[in-house]
Amino acid sequence: MKIPKAKKIPHLFTEFGQQRTDDYYWLRDRKNPAVLDYLKAENDYYQQATAHTKELQEKLFEEISSRMKKEVATVPFFENGYWYQTRYEETSDYPIYVRRQGTMDAPEEVLFDCNAMAKKKKYFHLSDFEVSDDNQWAVFGIDTVSRRQYTLQIKNLRTGEVLPYCIKNTNGEAVWAADNRTIFYVRNHLQTLRSFKVYRHTLGTDPKDDVLVYQEKDDTFEIFVYREKSRKYLVIGCESTLTSEYRILKADTPEEAFSIFQPRIRGLEYDIAHYNEHFYVLTNKDGATNFKLMRTPEEATSCEHWQEIIPHNPEVLLNDLEIFKDYLVVEEVCNGLERILIRSWDGKVAYYLPFDSETYTAYTTQNVAFDTPYLRYNYQSLSTPASIIEVDMRTGEQRVLKEQEILGGQFDKHNYTEERLWAIASDGVRVPISLVYRKGIEKNGQNPLLLYGYGSYGITINPSFSSALLSLLDRGFIYAIAHIRGGEYLGRQWYEEGKLLKKKNTFSDFIACAEHLIGEGYTSPEHLYAKGGSAGGLLMGVVANEAPELFHGIVAAVPFVDVVTTMLDETIPLTTGEYDEWGNPNEEEYYHYMLSYSPYDQVRAQNYPAMYVSTGLHDSQVQYWEPAKWVAKLRTLKTDPNPLYLDTHLEAGHGGASGRFEAIRETAKEYAFLLDLETNR
Repeated sequence: MKIPKAKKIPHLFTEFGQQRTDDYYWLRDRKNPAVLDYLKAENDYYQQATAHTKELQEKLFEEISSRMKKEVATVPFFENGYWYQTRYEETSDYPIYVRRQGTMDAPEEVLFDCNAMAKKKKYFHLSDFEVSDDNQWAVFGIDTVSRRQYTLQIKNLRTGEVLPYCIKNTNGEAVWAADNRTIFYVRNHLQTLRSFKVYRHTLGTDPKDDVLVYQEKDDTFEIFVYREKSRKYLVIGCESTLTSEYRILKADTPEEAFSIFQPRIRGLEYDIAHYNEHFYVLTNKDGATNFKLMRTPEEATSCEHWQEIIPHNPEVLLNDLEIFKDYLVVEEVCNGLERILIRSWDGKVAYYLPFDSETYTAYTTQNVAFDTPYLRYNYQSLSTPASIIEVDMRTGEQRVLKEQEILGGQFDKHNYTEERLWAIASDGVRVPISLVYRKGIEKNGQNPLLLYGYGSYGITINPSFSSALLSLLDRGFIYAIAHIRGGEYLGRQWYEEGKLLKKKNTFSDFIACAEHLIGEGYTSPEHLYAKGGSAGGLLMGVVANEAPELFHGIVAAVPFVDVVTTMLDETIPLTTGEYDEWGNPNEEEYYHYMLSYSPYDQVRAQNYPAMYVSTGLHDSQVQYWEPAKWVAKLRTLKTDPNPLYLDTHLEAGHGGASGRFEAIRETAKEYAFLLDLETNR
């Protein structure tokens, strides 16, 4: 087999008197035939080098698929006179969206059959659709490239006719005003893909005549549009990493101007929810790092009118809220564990839903009805399949509406052990780890262990169930999640300690978790593997440079590895909106700090673990050339014979393949890579 070797064409950068040479900068030109040739050569090499695992990949695919109930439907929910449901047929890749009028015994009405819509398309995704108040019209968005650029269309649900025009270059979001003829939608910038304009469209008119309602001129902000659960207000949201701003308009006056809820103040974050002539505001105002809940009259919304309802608690993160006619539901996180608080508006009822597991995931879900005493929430853990549970908020009585079925007759959650451990980081901070394994393992350092990490944007990787993961657990693997700084597992401050000029805490925390698992005998460097994707791929790149001796193999999915060059290029999607996450390398302090950990820039002549790197040609979040350049540079400098694979999906983007069965094949590739390494050490 011929190992691909990308040609070197030096490209010189000069910043703050320092020169950087990028030999593979040319790979960003997707119109250059040599670029596609190189990506195909890497794909061919990967296929040849892993040909001996094809049978294992197919076995894993069949194994994972066999646990999954193929013909499945979601729990129906009731909205505005109809029961809505999503279902899959036995062999279908894509969902079918249906509804029934009044009762579940009524005839099924197919709204969208994505299998028919996806025919002859290599990629397909239907955005969330919105139905007009009179139940006649639905606006929906379609992406057939995987660049998250959606084309909006409008369907007459009574006749099945799709109106003969479309609205291109949107983010897929659109909402109806109360008049059943006006929609508001968001347009993306053609190059950066930043959502920055809100338009008003009138049903049946030429989109060229649509009215620009709002344009966000600050390129660090993105915008979105939605309608409040109370249905009274339309909302335009503007957000950057650190700052929020909302505009509101009564849904029955769509041609009037939106009014600012509270003008943006750098560092002030807030979310709003309307109820009974008031808005409830979840905010970090007045230094409430973990957020607090406030209330303001709908006619006086600026922050001087906000009144405190739930005070700030430095030990408890207020994560989200659900508004009902008679109840307020608050989602909290305390010491990494999620809690759901139910309070009646009259003050007579206040209680937490009981969860007693050591590590789990619980969150509210699909509560579209406003005037109802019933709350739906999702509960799962690393060994417990997901359940949709309905609780009567008046009595606390609960019933399981649906539990994820694991087919095959062999799965029993009692055969697995879940734990939460605490590693000690280099600065003395305790870092939590969630892990699961099949009962009976010995802590003798001989167990294969897959350690997953993310650690950015305040995103928490919760300990949730995966039926696919059983294919590793039942082969003796331990699976662990490192809840490192940069996420919000331990509250908002946990996020603040893993960004900007404290970003290196994310990486050292992960290394500390790996060392702790080794030190406690769960595994050893010969059996330890790491995985991360996107910003978690950045994490993989750093630990590969800084602690390669700890890992036998690494899976890096769509990895963000060319930090400085990307963040210096304002034409690339996401760049300007993420200065408050990573820093702005146009400022010297940030430039040097970011350069010091940027995986691509810090590749060096040393031994590296075996690595499987995946990307998508149409990725809009991490451009394909980042992992391509990284692999090309690794091939030149690494001093070991360990496998290094670049697998580029030429018809997909950041999320990989769009069909549910194709997604399983991608998982099978990763698992086969790990199992092959473990078998052939």
